[in-house]
Amino acid sequence: MTENTPSGYWKDANGTLTPDSKVKDIDKLRHQVVVELCEKAKERRTELSAFKMHSMSEVAAFVATSIDQYGVKSGGQKGNVTLTSYDGRYKIVRQMQDKLVFGEQLMAAKDLIDECVHTWAEGANDNIKALINHAFQTDKEGKINTSRVLQLRRIDIREPKWLQAMQAIADSMQTASTKPYLRLYERNEVTGDYEAISLDMAVV
Repeated sequence: MTENTPSGYWKDANGTLTPDSKVKDIDKLRHQVVVELCEKAKERRTELSAFKMHSMSEVAAFVATSIDQYGVKSGGQKGNVTLTSYDGRYKIVRQMQDKLVFGEQLMAAKDLIDECVHTWAEGANDNIKALINHAFQTDKEGKINTSRVLQLRRIDIREPKWLQAMQAIADSMQTASTKPYLRLYERNEVTGDYEAISLDMAVV
């Protein structure tokens, strides 16, 4: 079982100790199957993590080498890149995704939007009201959903106070971090389309 389990006993999820002779064979077999597969999965996860780091490093090194041909020093990791094998069979896409957060200007934007809604009163579109209320709802961690707030900027309203609020939203946006993603593809010889080489166990 585990290091903390006395010899000859089995410990369940609640910490209760049961003598080995009292544990059913089917329960022992279930435990064996689950533990064995999960331990192997952890090993594969470690291998996959190492492959990811190696792949990112290889792509970055190639991009730096390619840019260096023109006497230009690479300005860091940021930038989307697509690499294709000479025969066109394989393709690698590196995408850099920014994680956006909002600064204190968002509070000003919320106040300005509230003033707009109050001014519109009964004449305001109920759908827009619902969209505004939904945009500023927080999750369990007290964070505001970025995409919902950005949806407000797509609403075509020309009122000066609304435009000021939209500018406040734009000014409040900050890049908290940038996360790289690597996607690998193989061309389907029949259709000519590139299909993802999936590393997700649910779809392989």
